[in-house]
Amino acid sequence: MDTKGLLNKLIEEKNQMYRKGVYGYTQRVLAYNSNKIEGSTLTEEQTASLFDEGVITPSDDYYRAKDVEEMNGHFLMFNYMLSTIDEPLNQDIIKQFHYELKSGVFEDRANGYAIGDYKKRANMVGTYKTCLPSDVPSEMDKLIQWYQDRETTLNTIAEFHMKYEIIHPFQDGNGRTGRIIIYRECLKNNIFPAIIQDKNRRKYIEALNSYRISNDVNEMVDFLKEEQNEYFHECEYFFNNNID
Repeated sequence: MDTKGLLNKLIEEKNQMYRKGVYGYTQRVLAYNSNKIEGSTLTEEQTASLFDEGVITPSDDYYRAKDVEEMNGHFLMFNYMLSTIDEPLNQDIIKQFHYELKSGVFEDRANGYAIGDYKKRANMVGTYKTCLPSDVPSEMDKLIQWYQDRETTLNTIAEFHMKYEIIHPFQDGNGRTGRIIIYRECLKNNIFPAIIQDKNRRKYIEALNSYRISNDVNEMVDFLKEEQNEYFHECEYFFNNNID
C-alpha cells in the first residue's frame, strides 16, 4: 500500500458508494475524531451508525442536534475534498470546505455566523487573539502564496496548518477545516496522510502552542508522523486481506 493506492481506493469506493472499506473507515474515523476534538457528544458507534445507516444508535447519554448536523457536514466535506483533489489548494476550496461542514447547522445560522465565508466578528482561541475579520482576506492571500512558493513536504503542511489556525479565518469550524486540509495536502502530494485523534488532543494542542510561542514546527511534525504511522497500520487491513 502506498499513498497513490490509498487515494485511488478512496475515490473508487466513494464512486461505488461502498462504505465497508477504507473509504468508510476513513470517513468515520476522521469525522469522529475531528469533531470530538471540538467537543462533539457523539460516540464512535453513533458516528458509524450515522454514516452507514443515517440513524443514531440508542444511548443513555444525550447528544446535541448540532453534533449530528456537523457530523453529516464533515462527511460531505470529505467527499468534496476527494472530488477536488486534483486542484491546487486555494481560498475558494477552503471556503467550500467550510460551507459543506456548516451549511446544515441551524445553531450557526441562528447565531448569524458566516457560512462558507470568512468571519465577520472577532474571536479568540483560549487566551490568544486571532486575526481581525478585516485582515483575514489579506492574511489568507499571504498564507496561500507562502504555501505555493514552497516545496510541499510534511513540514510545510504542518506549518501551513499552524499559520492557518493562528489566522482562524472562520467564526467556527477552523480546526476541522484545517485538519481536512492536512489530510488533503498529504494525500495530494504523495505523503501518507495523518488523522489527528482525540485521544492525542493534548499533544496536538501543545504542538500548536509551541509554534505560537516560539515558531517551533518540529513538535507538530513529530506529532503528525506518529498519527501517520497509526493510520497507516489501520489502513493496511484493507489492502492485505483481499483475494485477487
